[in-house]
Amino acid sequence: MKFGISTFVTDEGIRPDVLGAALEERGFDSLFLAEHSHIPVRRESPYPGGGDLPRVYYRTLDPFVALAAAATATSELLLGTGIALLIQRDLIHTAKEVASLDLISDGRALFGVGVGWNREEMRNHGTDPKTRGALIDEQLAALKEIWTKDEAEFHGEHVDLDPIFSWPKPVQKPHVPIYIGGESEAALNRLAKYGDGWLLRGHTKYQEAQRVRQWLAEQGREDVQFAVFGGPTTPKVIDGFREAGVERYTFLLDTLPEAETLKALDELAKVAAAHR
Repeated sequence: MKFGISTFVTDEGIRPDVLGAALEERGFDSLFLAEHSHIPVRRESPYPGGGDLPRVYYRTLDPFVALAAAATATSELLLGTGIALLIQRDLIHTAKEVASLDLISDGRALFGVGVGWNREEMRNHGTDPKTRGALIDEQLAALKEIWTKDEAEFHGEHVDLDPIFSWPKPVQKPHVPIYIGGESEAALNRLAKYGDGWLLRGHTKYQEAQRVRQWLAEQGREDVQFAVFGGPTTPKVIDGFREAGVERYTFLLDTLPEAETLKALDELAKVAAAHR
């Protein structure tokens, strides 16, 4: 099992290029960045973690800009979104951003996607929360068309594209790996149909990972990779996920200034080394 870092990169913490270099120097294999375009002032959607919404949610950098910066400072680190809120994004621009990141990083991009939880944020982008699941399913199908065909088109209920040209194409073939975020029944069905990997959150029980692995095998999807986003440093939990067949385990890194971040990474690197 390989170890990486998941975090929120903001204007108040370590720069993404410095962070990327520090991760690679310490033997981490991946970086997953969270995304929120904005936080509505008037919000009724409860924060899933309970309590007040943490400050980092208000201040995240665009993940593709941040990952591109990390790409320039690294040569092997995998660069992932965890998760990109695809339902709030322009589909064609996103296809180009992901493919561009994969190109400038020489094939190191991972595309983690999900539907999100902040209904007011969705609505500000013109997205109906009630149909966000159906929308992202069509978006994922359309992305694969754009990434793999010179003349791509898609015609669905929520996404309708006449034939288009769009370059660059991803370096990785057939396309950048798509990691589906979420643990709901809808998310798992989406994983089986569209995903190359499952990005499960760290509070998920490793027994659930075992169950999903078996369920996917029954769907003929033994090829799906598992990655944990924001897992705890508890040895029992790490070992449990390893036994469940998780290929990649990321620790949640607090958003801190550079000096404090480097100290935190030193400690997390020790935890990772003890479980390699």
